[in-house]
Amino acid sequence: MSALANHPFAKMNGIGNQIVVLDARDGVTVTPDDARAIAAGIPYDQLMVLHPARLAGTEAFIRIYNNDGSEAAACGNGMRCVARQEFAASGKDALSFETKAGLLNTWRNADGTFTVDMGAPKLGWREIPLAEEFRDTRAIELQIGPIDAPVLHTPSAVSMGNPHAIFWVDDVQAHDLGRFGPLLENHPIFPQRANITLARIVDREHVTIRTWERGVGLTLACGSAACATVVAAIRLRRTARKVQVTLPGGSLMIEWRESDQHVLMTGAATFDYDGRFDPALFASVA
Repeated sequence: MSALANHPFAKMNGIGNQIVVLDARDGVTVTPDDARAIAAGIPYDQLMVLHPARLAGTEAFIRIYNNDGSEAAACGNGMRCVARQEFAASGKDALSFETKAGLLNTWRNADGTFTVDMGAPKLGWREIPLAEEFRDTRAIELQIGPIDAPVLHTPSAVSMGNPHAIFWVDDVQAHDLGRFGPLLENHPIFPQRANITLARIVDREHVTIRTWERGVGLTLACGSAACATVVAAIRLRRTARKVQVTLPGGSLMIEWRESDQHVLMTGAATFDYDGRFDPALFASVA
């Protein structure tokens, strides 16, 4: 029987981004097959797995799985959920975690929201990464539709620990993202696939987005996409450095801090319920 049978978990969400938090600091092993099996019974966007800390001063090393079993280096909404759980357990108001995207600092705000320091974005074509050279990643050559009348074109490219392409549109609801998203996610220009976002500039302090998330699909919220969009908008001189981002599931406040170029994401994290994994979920897992 799988070691995850009857193991406790927490079901949470970050403005609609469905999150399962699994504390594996007891030494239990989690595989991509396990992640897919869990998603079949407890639908989620990301599975946040806490492993024993590897760095002094951190609470845990976190591995992040998408619901298709692939790994992500970053998940801002998931990190707020993890932070909420760990703040409640520790009584602390500020904690640090290690992820594949690097060290992430988190803190609890007086208004009940949570902030994650997502670190500095990566903007070079090799870092994002892209499959070919673009000296200016504020607008890369990529389009969907006829050459003379493309439906979507010239996205900005940014990495927030995971690759993002942001298409600027007049109406984020006017395009069939469920149709175009998989094509663009898997486009050869993105060797590690990419998160695909439609973004509309409302004004210099407000942006609206919808995202097709790599390894997940259409999502109510993607925190790293909100961060990437604000970075891209600032690089194009379209917004201020602190911006409200409205997503289908709610709103986030994103700041690209000038002093160190780190991106700060602030928003809610909601606890849904505690549970234990049904052993039947893992019946087909070797």
